[in-house]
Amino acid sequence: MSLFDKDNQPLGEKEALAQHIQMALDTPEPGGLQLEFFYRIIKTLFNPVILGEENLPDKPCLFVGNHSLFALDGWVLGPMFLRELGRFPRAMGDKFLFTNPRVGDLVLRSGGVMGHPDVCSALMADGRDLLVFPGGAHEAVKSARDMYELQWKERYGFVKLAAKNGYTIMPFGMVGPDEFYGHLMEGEDLPESPIGQLLKRLGLLTEDTRKDMLPPIPVGALGTLFPKPQRCYIGFGEPIDLAAMKGKTPTKRQQQSIRSQVAEQIETQLAELLFTRAQNRGRDGLLRRLLTI
Repeated sequence: MSLFDKDNQPLGEKEALAQHIQMALDTPEPGGLQLEFFYRIIKTLFNPVILGEENLPDKPCLFVGNHSLFALDGWVLGPMFLRELGRFPRAMGDKFLFTNPRVGDLVLRSGGVMGHPDVCSALMADGRDLLVFPGGAHEAVKSARDMYELQWKERYGFVKLAAKNGYTIMPFGMVGPDEFYGHLMEGEDLPESPIGQLLKRLGLLTEDTRKDMLPPIPVGALGTLFPKPQRCYIGFGEPIDLAAMKGKTPTKRQQQSIRSQVAEQIETQLAELLFTRAQNRGRDGLLRRLLTI
């Protein structure tokens, strides 16, 4: 970890973490014309639908959902949460996003925070909404065959932190962003392709490059890099209240049980959202249907 002081000098790990936490707590909720501008763009391009809003409890939550290809879900979730739900969940991301001061500042102002246990606990202690995608980068570079499938491996950190802080986990599913781009070539096939051979000669790919972390080559609307205007659906499941576990460390069996509950609710939401989208497909305009082929 390497954040910077006012003179752009790198800080030690403890100092950097403390500064990041304070900056995260001090970051105001986005609003004004900028929020309205992005909200209108999202509504026009992707026309999102929110289902299960009545399930949202009137208290801070840890929102847990499925991650989309290239992490494009953030384009939609941020404006929709703020503008239509009146909530500002802080999305926890990889610490590499904050190694550059300019990029880190932009991420913070947009609602992102470092995915570190101390950061999470500090924001929970202050009663903030949080957002996490346990699948992380693996779900963000998944192949087309893994679309809308959770890839959480053995990650239980979000369960332990929610239990320790007595937080409520709010599972949700999202359909749409995984299809903003088609897959011209899967990332796992890239190293052995002519493009991959060129990248190897340029030193951009090596024998140590992990195939499972390579993103697919995307293709958008009409063969361009412009995202397909796929309509988005967001569905909230039932909240999982862990207030009774505050201050305790759940056993491995309890962690597995809670994580299974969260995953099952997300998968249920995804199935229902895909069904709802199929029912409503005929209501989309002709232009949207043509651009999402």
